[in-house]
Amino acid sequence: MSGILFDKIVFGPVNSRRLGRSLGINLLPDTAKVCSMDCIYCECGWGKIEAMQKSKLLPVSDIVPVLTKRFEQMHNDKVKIDSITYSGNGEPTIHPQFAEITDAIISLRNKFFPQTIITCLSNSTQLHRNDVRQALKSIDNPLMKLDAGTQSMFELINKPFSEMKLDTICKNLQEFDGKLSIQTLFLRGKLENNTIIDNTTDEEIAAWLKRLTDINPRKVILYPIDRETPEACLEKIDKNTLLQIAAKVQAIGIETECY
Repeated sequence: MSGILFDKIVFGPVNSRRLGRSLGINLLPDTAKVCSMDCIYCECGWGKIEAMQKSKLLPVSDIVPVLTKRFEQMHNDKVKIDSITYSGNGEPTIHPQFAEITDAIISLRNKFFPQTIITCLSNSTQLHRNDVRQALKSIDNPLMKLDAGTQSMFELINKPFSEMKLDTICKNLQEFDGKLSIQTLFLRGKLENNTIIDNTTDEEIAAWLKRLTDINPRKVILYPIDRETPEACLEKIDKNTLLQIAAKVQAIGIETECY
């Protein structure tokens, strides 16, 4: 799988299962995925650390005028959007000026689309940066990834490019005092070396539920694979399995949605 890359700073609006009419914001290059992880299910395809290191990110001075022009045009055209959503070609919070861009987007939202929420789809790996943490706290809908409860499954599914501890990521998520949502993709598969990948086992679910209890998010969103994946061996989880997992999340008092 070569992957899907967005070629614009602003794209859409598109119809999202989770967010309705979503206007996408891509802070990353259009030539390569730029991410701190190389998830085996990523719709952008496999990443390369060399490509990421060589990629140049547009400064805030180039990004904000594009956003301003597009927001003004959509406002004048009376385009309806439900969410302004950081997504795109990798991890948006990697951008060194993420906080400044977020401040600009909040101002533009307030001026042109005051009823629209701001969402960030994030892999939760940049929360050690205070500027990123504060920026995410300032938006309506920080939607943070947590695909595993154990370090070993985290490494198998999310494949971080550098050493990362799931304990540290989850501790940083606790800093939000519950004012965030968690999204988890469930899957199964068997790699060519016969390694089993399955974050739906009793052991994994128990560890993941413990993480959720500590984080105490306002909502947990569960979903299966929905697109072609770079790792070909993966299996889409059936709806009944997702609903069974959702029931366990609801039993610890956390609102849950399945897609």
